[in-house]
Amino acid sequence: MILNDEVQMLRRVPLFSGIDANKLKLLAFASDRVSYREGQELFHQGDEGDAAYVVLSGVVDVYKHGPTGDEKIASTGPSSVVGEIAILCGTARNATVKASTVVEALRIRKDCFLKVLSSCPHSMAETMRVMGERLATAH
Repeated sequence: MILNDEVQMLRRVPLFSGIDANKLKLLAFASDRVSYREGQELFHQGDEGDAAYVVLSGVVDVYKHGPTGDEKIASTGPSSVVGEIAILCGTARNATVKASTVVEALRIRKDCFLKVLSSCPHSMAETMRVMGERLATAH
């Protein structure tokens, strides 16, 4: 996928919809395109929050470890972001995310993610809304 295609994919992500094209280009350029096989982990609960992931294609499942083992709490697909909570809160990952199908994603390093969000009040507000929704529906 060429840079302009990645910029268009980022524009479809509600979190980044208010960011101008030049900043999205920088974000896409600074990101790593990664692929995961079905069942492969993007990250594990308890890991350091070093990056956020934008799902470009495929589906990921979100698991929380509980007293009876891992429990699936959500699934999400293209144009969604996972892993941002650990970055924003400065904590370890609060869930494990696994590819439930073949997944293509953009891996956005913590420093780049925070820089882009801090430059756009709309994105910061959208991030807070999404985090609130996730907290409200968390087990």
